[in-house]
Amino acid sequence: MDWKTFQALLSGVNKYSTAFGRVWLSVVFVFRVMVYVVAAERVWGDEQKDFDCNTKQPGCANVCYDHYFPISHIRLWALQLIFITCPSFMVVMHVAYRDDRERKYKAKHGDSTKLYNNTGKKHGGLWWTYLISLFVKTGIEIAFLYILHHIYDSFYLPRLVKCSGPPCPNVVDCYIGHPTEKKVFTYFMVGASGLCIVLNICEIIYLISKRIVRIGNKLKRRHRNMAVQQDDYNSKDPFNNCHLAVPTLDREDRPPSFKSAFKSSHGLSILRMEEKIRASAPNLSSS
Repeated sequence: MDWKTFQALLSGVNKYSTAFGRVWLSVVFVFRVMVYVVAAERVWGDEQKDFDCNTKQPGCANVCYDHYFPISHIRLWALQLIFITCPSFMVVMHVAYRDDRERKYKAKHGDSTKLYNNTGKKHGGLWWTYLISLFVKTGIEIAFLYILHHIYDSFYLPRLVKCSGPPCPNVVDCYIGHPTEKKVFTYFMVGASGLCIVLNICEIIYLISKRIVRIGNKLKRRHRNMAVQQDDYNSKDPFNNCHLAVPTLDREDRPPSFKSAFKSSHGLSILRMEEKIRASAPNLSSS
C-alpha cells in the first residue's frame, strides 16, 4: 500500500467521524505512526546485536534475548497500529455499500428518487457499525497494553538483566542497548494508547447520549402531534359540540313539590277538624 492509498483511506475515515474521532485519528497518525516510522524503528533497528552478555558461550546471548524479548516492542506496536486502524475502515466500507445501493436504486427508479437522505449520516445500521468499531478499537488497545505488560512484567525497561538458562554456564549479566531511549519511547507509546482509549470512550458516551436525546425529542414530538390531532378531532366532531337546551319553568308554572303538597293537604285536614268541633260544641252564649 502506497502513501496515496493510505491517505485516501484516512481522509475517508476522517470524513465520517465525529470530533472525537478526528482527534483520535490525529493522535494515531501524528503521535504514533509518525513516531513509529521516523524514530522508533531506528532505536529498535538492530536490538539483538546491541544485546551484550558477559560470556563468550555460543548461543547464550540468543537464548537470553529470546527469553526476555519474545516479541520486540516495535513489532508489537506495528501489529497494534494495523489492528486499531482496521475497524475504522468498516465505516468507510459501510458508506461505500450505501453509495452502491443508492446508485442502483436511482438507476431503477430514477434520479429524482432517494433511498438515503445522506449516505454518510450515522443513522440506522451505520450508527451501529460506527459504535461497534469504537468498541473493537477500545478492546484492541486494552488487549495490546495487557500483552505488553504481561510479556515484560511492566512497562519499565531495565539496563541490566540476569540470565541463567542453558547453554549459559552460570548466571550471566546482559545489557540492553539504548535503554533510556527505549524506555522513553515505550512510555510515549503507552501514553498515546491510553489517550486513544479515553477518546474512544468519550466518543462512545457522546454517540449514545446523542442517540438518547434524539429518541427523547422524537417521543416528545410524537406526543405533541397526538395531542394536536386529538384537539382537532374534538373541534371537528359535531357530537362534542352539541348542547341540549333545558327549558326553565317559572315559579308559577312549576308543579308543586311533594313537601308543599303534603303541607297543603295537612292544613286542610286541620281546618276541617276545627269546623267539626265547632259544629258539635253547644252554644253557650244563648243561655
